[in-house]
Amino acid sequence: MQKERMNRRNVLKGAVGVGVTAALGARRLTAADETGSDTKKARSIRLGGPVFDRTQDPEELALAHRKLGYRAAYCPNVKLADKERIKAFRDAYAKHDVVIAEVGRWVNLLDADPAKRKANLEAVIEGLALAEAIGALCCVDIAGSFSTESWFGPHPDNLSQRFFDAAVENARKIIDAVKPKKARFCYEMMGWALPDSPDSYVRLIEAIDRPAFGVHLDPCNLINCPERFYRNADLLSECFDKLGRWIVSCHAKDLVWRVEMNVHFEEVPPGSGKLDYGTFLRRLTALDHGAPLMIEHCADEVQYTQGREYLLGLGRKIGVDFGQA
Repeated sequence: MQKERMNRRNVLKGAVGVGVTAALGARRLTAADETGSDTKKARSIRLGGPVFDRTQDPEELALAHRKLGYRAAYCPNVKLADKERIKAFRDAYAKHDVVIAEVGRWVNLLDADPAKRKANLEAVIEGLALAEAIGALCCVDIAGSFSTESWFGPHPDNLSQRFFDAAVENARKIIDAVKPKKARFCYEMMGWALPDSPDSYVRLIEAIDRPAFGVHLDPCNLINCPERFYRNADLLSECFDKLGRWIVSCHAKDLVWRVEMNVHFEEVPPGSGKLDYGTFLRRLTALDHGAPLMIEHCADEVQYTQGREYLLGLGRKIGVDFGQA
């Protein structure tokens, strides 16, 4: 991640898309759901990612997503106060069946500077309010970091009870300030900060104790050791077994192991690494509710196209539908 991750985040700031919300299912997913049954019908997956058209017209942007095979999108660059433009996006994307997966608010909720920490909290509250207004499934941020060198960087206290308590308090403040009826607030998983496992995510859900708190699934962010790298299919199944009913949106990227004198995993486009996308897609399509799969962290349009074509091709091969018909 580090500098490259932040550069890729900037790509998404220019990406556009909005849409309609979907209700979260209440039943917990079990391992048996992966294979399906006579009484359970698999859902098509809403794939999404940035589009690179320069237009800012809501209708044209909706069509640009559909042209690429996307039925999900990142939030467009629109202000919460611009009610007319928010409505225009909602209407255009609903017309063309494009759902906004998430409003990203990538700030440090645990910044050491009190003024910055307050401003960051307000930015995320605004993001959740925007998600509710524009019809997004969720607003997502990391839980934060105590690092003073990088807003998302490692720090020994990022796995502490102090961090956990602060993450609970911040999530409650954000949700209680907005009181969303449909949109969820989520923390993105991290390899060196909570939530760093399915179990720690469950602990947060129970402690936060708000129906509007959901799960954002980014399995690559959980792969922080050789065992998880080699057994990522097991990790994916654990995520869906324990968190399935709360999953609101997912990120699609991949990992390779760059061999050095210490462990170094590097993000690459979907299909270029070792993540078991067969397991990922099968478990995702078996959810009782629709959770979009959003391609992220590619360096440019060429890599996004590469990742998209891999996922669509794999879906055809293993019988997973992306609803392109």
